Amino acid sequence: MTSTVFSKDGTTIAYDRRGDGPATVLVDGALCGRAQGPMPELAEELASHFTVYNYDRRGRGESGNADSYAVDREIEDLAAVIEAAGGSAYVYGSSSGAALALRAAAAGVAIEKLVAFEPPFVVDDSRKPVPATWVEDLESRGPADAVKYFMTKVIGLPGPFVAMLRLMPAWKHLKAMAPTLPYDARVVGANVAGRPLDPAQWAGIESPVLTVYGGKSPAWMKTAVRAVADAVPGAECQEVPGQNHMIKTGAIAPVVTEFFR
Repeated sequence: MTSTVFSKDGTTIAYDRRGDGPATVLVDGALCGRAQGPMPELAEELASHFTVYNYDRRGRGESGNADSYAVDREIEDLAAVIEAAGGSAYVYGSSSGAALALRAAAAGVAIEKLVAFEPPFVVDDSRKPVPATWVEDLESRGPADAVKYFMTKVIGLPGPFVAMLRLMPAWKHLKAMAPTLPYDARVVGANVAGRPLDPAQWAGIESPVLTVYGGKSPAWMKTAVRAVADAVPGAECQEVPGQNHMIKTGAIAPVVTEFFR
C-alpha cells in the first residue's frame, strides 16, 4: 500500500512500508524507483528483520517534483521519510543513493546507521573522466538522448549495447526516469572530478557507516569506496566477493542485516 509524506517544500513523497522491526529506509540510485530496480526485492528480503521504507525519490514514480531542483530538497525528502518512520532510521543507499544518504548524514539527518554501496565517485585518474559539463549536458537533452549520454559518457557502456537496450521493454521506464538524471549528477557533484575526496565534506557524519563494494567491480570504484571509508569519521569498508555494481539481493541483504542488527 502506498503512503505519502510531505517534504519541507510541500512536495509529496510516496513510499511503501513492510515488515516488522527497526525502521530501515532504502535510497535508490539513478534511473531506479520504488517499483523498478533492486530495492523492491531487497525490501522483501529485509522485511523479516526490519520495518522497511522504500520510497520514490522526487520526480520518480508516484512522488511529486518542483519547478527547480536543489540537493538540499532531496535531503529534506529523505528526512521526511525518516520522520514518518518514527524520527530516526537505519539507511541503505545504493550508487547515487549512497551519495545522497552520505550527504544527508553529513547534514545531520537522523540516520542511526548507514550502509553505502558503491557511491559512484571518481577519486583518481584510473578511468576516463566524467565530462565536466555533464549536469548541463543532461539537462539540455531529451529523455532518450539523456539516457544514452548517461550510459555511454558517464557509466562507460559501449554504444552498441545501449542501442540494443533501446529495443527492450525497460527502455520506456528508463526514459520516464531520465529527467531526474541531472538530480543524481548534482548529488554526486564534484566527487567525480578525479580528485581526492575532501574529508571536510563528511566531517559532520556521526553515525556508524559501512561502505561496501563488489569484488568484481572496476578498480576505480573500489578505490573510491575505500576513499569514502577513509574520509568518513570511524567508517568501515567491506568487499562482497563475486559481485559488481549490479549486486544481487542475496549478497547485499546479509551485509545490511548484520551491520544494522
